[in-house]
This record gives sequence, C-alpha cells and structure tokens, in this order.
Amino acid sequence: MAVDSFDLFNASDYDIVAGVDEAGRGALAGPVVAAAVILDPFCPIQGLADSKQLSEAKREALAPIIRERALAWAVGSADVHEIAKLNILQATLLAMWRAVDALKKTPDFVRVDGNQLPKWPYLCEAVIKGDSKVDCISAASIIAKTTRDAIMRDYALRYPEYGFEHHMGYGTAEHLKAIETCGVLPIHRTTFKPFRVEADDE
Repeated sequence: MAVDSFDLFNASDYDIVAGVDEAGRGALAGPVVAAAVILDPFCPIQGLADSKQLSEAKREALAPIIRERALAWAVGSADVHEIAKLNILQATLLAMWRAVDALKKTPDFVRVDGNQLPKWPYLCEAVIKGDSKVDCISAASIIAKTTRDAIMRDYALRYPEYGFEHHMGYGTAEHLKAIETCGVLPIHRTTFKPFRVEADDE
C-alpha cells in the first residue's frame, strides 16, 4: 500500500523497521543505487532529512554516523545493462530488493520511499515523500546518495572530460555538451532520452 502520512503506521508495533530509498533513478549515466537502513531507536541521529534537501557536506558528514549507529545498513544497485533490460522502475525495485536482502538483520517491517514496492516477502508500505517524513527512510536516502556519488566520482577519474564529479550523471547542460563532444560511454543509459532521440534520427 502507498500512504502519504506515516500517522497510519505505529512504529511501536514492530521491533525492527527498515527504511529504503534510492538515488540516481533519473540520471543519464551510472547505476541506480538503493539503501536500506535499520535505525537504533535508542541511539537517535540528529539532522536526518531528505538527502536532496541537504548540502553535500552535510550528507557526507551524516553518512558515517548513520553507518556507525544504525543497527544494520546495506546497499544494492542495478547497473546500466539491467536498467536497459528491465526499465528504470523495475531496475530501481531490484536495487531496493538487493539492499534489503543484504541487511544483516531481517526487518519486521519495511518502509519504502515513493509509491511502488518490490515484490518481496516482507511486510511493507510505500510512503509518499517518506524521505522527508520518516527517519529511517531519510537515513537510507543519505546512504544511497553518498554511495552513488562516490561511484560517480570514480567514473570522473576514468572519464575526466565528462565532469561526472559535478553532475553525477544527470542531464545537465555540461553533461549533454560532453556527450555531444566526446560521445556515448558504456556507463550511459542508452535507452533514455536524449540517446533514443539520437538513434531515431540516424
């Protein structure tokens, strides 16, 4: 089920609750990355919020705190080949499934940002804008974002002319210009626009 208010869910009903979110769904390059985080209710973390609303410095400061204080955390991803084969929605759900499956603790309940849920055996709910409402989802959004940013910075070292360290693979003017000038890379999602448009024009 998808809900837009977490008041419908009583966290005290469950002992081990995992939050799940993704990063990179709308990018033109690189993987989509998901994270799952089970927070310790007796060790709260101050400053959790939707990763998109935090500065890079704040995200990078919070990420190691989350990893240290969480009862469990894990990441999962789907690469560009899986994105092309499955489509971005199904690849995102696969990355989420992999993240939860990699947790060292089995959650009693899973709360997922958005309005779609993977097909998995866990009791779960989708929470619209959950990354700004639910701490464990906020934590997952930070882990997913910082993990993917690190991947894209590695790609920036491999392909310095594309500026991945600046746009993280999203469709900025800088990135589109680099594609036009330098060509398409193996890490580009060629089933996305503008690549499909270019293919249609040939």
